[in-house]
Amino acid sequence: MIRTGQQYRDSIRDGRVVHINGERVRDVTTHPMFKPLVDIRAQIYDMQHDARTRSVMTYRDPATAEDFAVGNKLPYEQADWHAKRRATNTVLEEIGGVVTRVGDETVGEMWSLFDGRDVLNEVDPQFSANIENHIRSVLRDDPFHVSANTDPKGDRSKRPQDQDPDMLLHVVRETDAGIVVRGAKYETAAAYANQAFTKPTIANWGDAQLSEYAVGFVCDLGSPNLKFICRTGFTGRAPIDDYPLSNRFDEVDTLVIFDDVLIPWENVLFYRHTRAATFIRATLHRYSAFAFVQRNLKMADMMIGAALLNVRQTGLDKQQAVQEKLSALAVYREGINAHLTASIAMAERSPGGLLMPNQSLLFSGRVLACSQLHEMMHIARELCGGQICVTPDAAAFRDPETAPWLEKFYTVNDNWAAEDRRRLLAFARDLLNSDYAGHRLTFQLFAQSPPFAHLAAVYRNFDWDDTARFVQKSAGLSERVLGGAAPSATSPAAQPARKVA
Repeated sequence: MIRTGQQYRDSIRDGRVVHINGERVRDVTTHPMFKPLVDIRAQIYDMQHDARTRSVMTYRDPATAEDFAVGNKLPYEQADWHAKRRATNTVLEEIGGVVTRVGDETVGEMWSLFDGRDVLNEVDPQFSANIENHIRSVLRDDPFHVSANTDPKGDRSKRPQDQDPDMLLHVVRETDAGIVVRGAKYETAAAYANQAFTKPTIANWGDAQLSEYAVGFVCDLGSPNLKFICRTGFTGRAPIDDYPLSNRFDEVDTLVIFDDVLIPWENVLFYRHTRAATFIRATLHRYSAFAFVQRNLKMADMMIGAALLNVRQTGLDKQQAVQEKLSALAVYREGINAHLTASIAMAERSPGGLLMPNQSLLFSGRVLACSQLHEMMHIARELCGGQICVTPDAAAFRDPETAPWLEKFYTVNDNWAAEDRRRLLAFARDLLNSDYAGHRLTFQLFAQSPPFAHLAAVYRNFDWDDTARFVQKSAGLSERVLGGAAPSATSPAAQPARKVA
């Protein structure tokens, strides 16, 4: 049931209302600001059929003897996580860059719902059945699945009902066919995806048990009354020779307007019950954080590679100070790698019977990857030197009047001719200094919730009790002092999980 790239392109030619830079887009598959990412997503689909990569990108289901996408497979054993990691790495190597919102990093959010079926059954058993049906449909239909989280915000010191009620997405009425929702969500890649798991941010519900804002559903992005207002992309602003990443890997972010959109009952995953919404927010990234952090690992590889080649071309790699900075980049990279590897090695059985990466290790790795990224980018800038911000554009290297001078001053030796050096400097500039680079830095900081929420996830999943017991015993304290221990990964509030040997 795996799709082809052409089937994906055809699926998003559905008449959706897309605007970018003051322009109504008639076909997102051919528009210059969307086409690069549409082509990459289509390439990922085609890799599932390519003889070179098919065995990495797909798996054979023994029950049906059909092939399905590795990224969509529910994880039940460590081998599943190794396969997912290998497939994602193959994609990033094949396309030569980093893309985040392409499906594997967002579909895991649905698995958190799978774990929360008992909580959702308290609301309505139908919602639990809807989750299982949608997880099966993702496997069967292989859609491009994205995530919808962030709202336009409004005044967060007030309840949603005490300001413009549409500032947060909410249900305006129920019908026999489903619920009708109004409001808006920011969704990266929504303009060229098939469906989105849409759910609330952490709203100010107070003591309310029921709220029209506590709603989660799968939205068909071809639904009537949806409007897509996109930020202007980086593609095409400057020649690809000067900005090779900006022109190929810009994932366009979208404000999706829900103008009384009907969500069929079979697509509703939870509704009105604030406890269900709170549970989902607390467990949303227990699986998807793995693929997200893996992107930071590949980003670290790109920074190290660009810095290393730059210092090697001029012989600076022999200096101790340079080696120390390269080592700092390597420690950052291997720190991420260690957290990912260990989270699989020490994986935990989830409440729903799935295998989730060790939560304390995974979320600690996310904090490491995101909180230190800006520092590592600055070290890489320093190693690449000031020429990444002063080097002339590619056109000057080809202009007959200026080319000889640039050939003279940018050729280092027999191994590093002017054109190779220009390409490396352009790559490093786009990776570290461009508008695209700044956007990526902010995106990685907030894409899976803001830094305080990253730390809150660690707080909820670290085993505080174990350290408290050690000190209680070592210091000879009475056992009653343990009564005030902080919530741990084994507390009911954190949803207990069993370690997998």
